[in-house]
Amino acid sequence: MNELESFESTRPEELSAFIGKHLIYTYDNGWQYEIYIKNATTVDYRIHSGLVGGRWVRDQQAHIVRLAEDIYKVSWDEPTGTCVSLTFMLASRKTHGAVFFPNWIVQNPGKTVCYQNEHLDAMRAYRDAGPTYPKLVLDEFSTLTFVEDCGADDESVIACPPSELPAGYANRRNKLKCEAASLNAVR
Repeated sequence: MNELESFESTRPEELSAFIGKHLIYTYDNGWQYEIYIKNATTVDYRIHSGLVGGRWVRDQQAHIVRLAEDIYKVSWDEPTGTCVSLTFMLASRKTHGAVFFPNWIVQNPGKTVCYQNEHLDAMRAYRDAGPTYPKLVLDEFSTLTFVEDCGADDESVIACPPSELPAGYANRRNKLKCEAASLNAVR
């Protein structure tokens, strides 16, 4: 890994409550995603629906920072040329994502619907062939529908494509423990 590919959290000591989180979220436009915060510099994710539904990625290097209590930002640049920046607001069960899709993906999204890790050379070749501009910018809010703590570096959290998951997997719903505690305090 060269210096440009090196990733470090700006304040890794502030990430302990976020590392190991496994989250499923649905954008207001209906697209559904899943992400696992594997460690302070790495995420795994699956896309259940949307422009590139069926795509999944492991060991994506990411910049991860804590912005405030229960608010985290995760950003990365994919081999496809897609840039992603997600903010997770755990207490309010909301996220905000800004995704910048190069034009080649908009023209033929199916090229990326795969297990990216096995097709890195192809993703880079598609990116380099372009076209990259104009980019499709998606700037959307989403709702966190499922959150669990799986601990760091668990290779079993995202280990297969969405098509191999049990029926109803992505439709699971739960509440954060802090929400339940708040509700109990009010009662």
